[in-house]
Amino acid sequence: MNDYARISKAIAYIEANYKNQPSLDEVAKEVYLSPFHFQRLFKEWAGVSPKKFLQYISLQHAKTLLQQQVSIAEASYETGFSGTSRLHDLFVSIEGMTPGEYKNGGQGLAIEYGFARVPFGEIIIAATTKGICNLFFTDNRKAAIEELKQQWPNAILKENKDVKQENILHFFNKDWNSLAQIKLHLKGTEFQLKVWEALLKIPFGQLSTYSSIAGMINNPGAARAVGSAIGDNPVAFLIPCHRVIKSTGLIGDYHWGSVRKTAIIGWESAKVLAE
Repeated sequence: MNDYARISKAIAYIEANYKNQPSLDEVAKEVYLSPFHFQRLFKEWAGVSPKKFLQYISLQHAKTLLQQQVSIAEASYETGFSGTSRLHDLFVSIEGMTPGEYKNGGQGLAIEYGFARVPFGEIIIAATTKGICNLFFTDNRKAAIEELKQQWPNAILKENKDVKQENILHFFNKDWNSLAQIKLHLKGTEFQLKVWEALLKIPFGQLSTYSSIAGMINNPGAARAVGSAIGDNPVAFLIPCHRVIKSTGLIGDYHWGSVRKTAIIGWESAKVLAE
């Protein structure tokens, strides 16, 4: 069992037994570690203790983040780039594919892909010559390649890591000082592209709701359609669909697992609040 697998199992256990407030010993036993080693591993991964992390993923914390996000998002939108929380606006840009590329399943496109391990498990990163076209978490490399083939049935796929893919890993390490601009080359409808661009405006460590995103794209009645577009997001983490939760403060579903979504939200909150 690797480190993230242990962390993931611990978070799932904490969520399932939240009302009983499990002790450090109980959670450590669940992942087959001594309390001392589990505490150390967890702090290395999240930057805070398991007890503090539990506070960051609690319902009340989620509600607090939602309340803060409105004013922060509005202020950031008005003032432009206002610090590290706005790095997505600064470094990530989206280029939609042509109608032909969109319809023909990538015919004529050369797509290179590679695998990498990040704090939340293994990812596959795929890119055209113009930018990143896919990034998603996977527990099975063969299945990940098959999913990539299904999305791009007519493209030429080749396993090969390049600079674009390596650059992505800086985001997971918060190593942003030398980060070059990341370009995304995405296949999506005009509506989906608008939703994905809106997601980039949610600051690191903050949360939003489906209805708020609908309002950001000037379509306040389209919360359900927004949810569908978010579910179709082809680039995990960089396009932060994990930062959208239910208006009640509940985490909600995630294409790559609700436990992983909870882990990312808590990890981001811990990074921001520890600074």
